[in-house]
Amino acid sequence: MRGATVPPQPLDARALAALAANPGCRRRAILDGAGVNKAVLASALGAPSAFGQSQFAFMRGNAFEARVKADGGAELLRLVHEKLDPGAEPPAAGAVPDLTAVGPEGRAARTALALREAGATGGWTLLDHPLLTLDVAGSPAFLEPDAVVVHPDGSWTVVEIKSFPMLDGSADAAKVGAAARQSAVYVLALERVAARLDPAPEVRQTVLLVCPKDFSNLPTGSAVDVRKQRSVTRRQLDRLTRVEDIADALPEGTCFAPDLPAAELTAAVESVPATYAPECLSACELAFHCRARSRARGAVTTLGRSLRAELGSLASVDEVLSAARGTSGDPTDPTVAALRRAAALRAEALGTRTTAPARDPARGAGNCATSHGAAAVNEPQPARRTAGRSGTTCP
Repeated sequence: MRGATVPPQPLDARALAALAANPGCRRRAILDGAGVNKAVLASALGAPSAFGQSQFAFMRGNAFEARVKADGGAELLRLVHEKLDPGAEPPAAGAVPDLTAVGPEGRAARTALALREAGATGGWTLLDHPLLTLDVAGSPAFLEPDAVVVHPDGSWTVVEIKSFPMLDGSADAAKVGAAARQSAVYVLALERVAARLDPAPEVRQTVLLVCPKDFSNLPTGSAVDVRKQRSVTRRQLDRLTRVEDIADALPEGTCFAPDLPAAELTAAVESVPATYAPECLSACELAFHCRARSRARGAVTTLGRSLRAELGSLASVDEVLSAARGTSGDPTDPTVAALRRAAALRAEALGTRTTAPARDPARGAGNCATSHGAAAVNEPQPARRTAGRSGTTCP
């Protein structure tokens, strides 16, 4: 493994966005760069992954995308004109160049040529599933956006087509955020292509998100500004450790072949550092294996990176609980002080609740109970008053 040449891999933009958001997970980078089938590897490790899209969702998404791009992409170009470029001439008929070529390198070169030629026509052009390249940790990765539209002024727009609905003009915030991060990777890849042209065309920082309208199969669009996501993704991708450097740090003879004995294969995988976060479940086939290891260590990141950031130097669940109980930790540390205050409030709330008399559910919420259960027998009881002629009492 050490010193091996890392071949380019057709990585998905969703996985790249997750890798950029979690740069501490070097395991994903080295396994992708080495061409390892992570789904087969996860099964060999005893943690098979449920990663992937259901067949129903896959077929529904393909059918919706075909509807959006029907008739030469007329509806798609109309949405781009309406949402992003209303001042331009309406797209009566847009050009759809053929992007077929031999191999991923050929397709990427054909895409770059089509983008350059489209800028000189002065009209609308739709590139259906172009192939772009992006340098990731020193290795080229191939990316395939749903569509790229070239405007009459020569600028380029990324189009992302999703099958989740847009109800009353808005969609699920988490899904829109994931689509924005994915589109930001495509914008970065397009900027690499534009930088090689003279003059360099504008790559628009606002992408078009196309979704089904309400509960129908009719497409509707929304402009999504990805400047923030682009900046964050670019900064994180620039900070990624090169795959060659990670490979050079591995022990001599490290191998990830799935047919190795379980103990040897586990040791090889664990030799590559990884930082699990819940977001890994939607982007990596090894997420279940990493989650089990993270839980066994009691790592706080298992609960989310935002919680890990709030806990400062407390990296494990045992450290957090010990600090909250007052058996460890610096009392002047704001994190430790906050944990102890929260633990005191919790104990106070639970103590108050246990002293409250219980009601008999059989009598209903509005009736008075004649007995209060064994849990409250020895607890001090508040003063009572007589309720009507029944002789029962109410707390």
